[in-house]
Amino acid sequence: MKLTHLLLITFLTLAATSCQSQNRNNMNEQSNPLLCNPESGVCEIPANPQNSAGTSNIQSENKPVKVIYYTDPICSSCWGIEPQLRKLKLEYGNSLEIEYRMGGLLPDWSYNSGGISKPSDVASHWDEVSIYYDMPIDGDLWLEDPLSSSYPPSIAFKAAQLQDKEKALEFLREIREMVFLQKKNIAKWEHLETAARNTGFDIEQFKADYNGRARELFNDDLKQGRELGVRGFPTMFFTDANGRTETVYGSRPYSFFEAAVLKLYPAAQKANYEKRLDFVFSQYHTLTAREFSELTDTPRNESEKVLDEVTAKGSLKKYTTRNGSIWQVNSEQK
Repeated sequence: MKLTHLLLITFLTLAATSCQSQNRNNMNEQSNPLLCNPESGVCEIPANPQNSAGTSNIQSENKPVKVIYYTDPICSSCWGIEPQLRKLKLEYGNSLEIEYRMGGLLPDWSYNSGGISKPSDVASHWDEVSIYYDMPIDGDLWLEDPLSSSYPPSIAFKAAQLQDKEKALEFLREIREMVFLQKKNIAKWEHLETAARNTGFDIEQFKADYNGRARELFNDDLKQGRELGVRGFPTMFFTDANGRTETVYGSRPYSFFEAAVLKLYPAAQKANYEKRLDFVFSQYHTLTAREFSELTDTPRNESEKVLDEVTAKGSLKKYTTRNGSIWQVNSEQK
């Protein structure tokens, strides 16, 4: 199937919506909210103007620019902007803080319109969007062990945030690698528990929060998303102390994210971080070839060769899928 077919066929991208069945029924009466345009990088849902309250309630507290980032663990377009987002943190981390909120992409499979009625309909679309974003995604997940909802991993992320907000980002990365590369159904508790353990969380507390407070926080994210008029993922609101806001909607080149920061805070100083392989791997424990290219300014047609050469020497480990690879430091090397 050609890439342009994606513009005519829907694939998995549901909007911020509540768990209530009435909201799902209203959604079915509209055009299918799974419509997504990979060329614009937007996974869009029908607008709901009466719920839009603008962004005046977003406040920048500790740094000159605050970012509210609406995402979802299984949002493929959000996975597609990981290279840009990681670079933004390295270059402008001193000037901005990012708050991650969950949008509730897939409540369940109760809809049946627009060409998407069951998980297997999504598989080929994920394969094609993997090529488009140049990020490894294996669509066979939807044939082998499909998710029934993205709510469980979203709630798990909120549970992780309750323990440690920085480590919660490592947890989010972990479950994204599980779902996009390892074909693991991250709606299942066993995989969420493994990810929490791998990122160093107290499992008993994590489970208690998952079954309690985290669910309330997730519902708060959904409510605030509706109030802000979030219509798809990724959506990033950049706001300064005076309430001025720039919005970056969908998957965009790095220059869009940088421009949003500089428009709100022209005095922002770009950090001249080390572009060496060992430095970027010390900041991010796993990297795809495109991420490595973005972070080190290595030409994309050379980045995989560089990573493979270091892997051959034993310093890195490579995990390969049929749609791309990911590398990490080989901790077993002596």
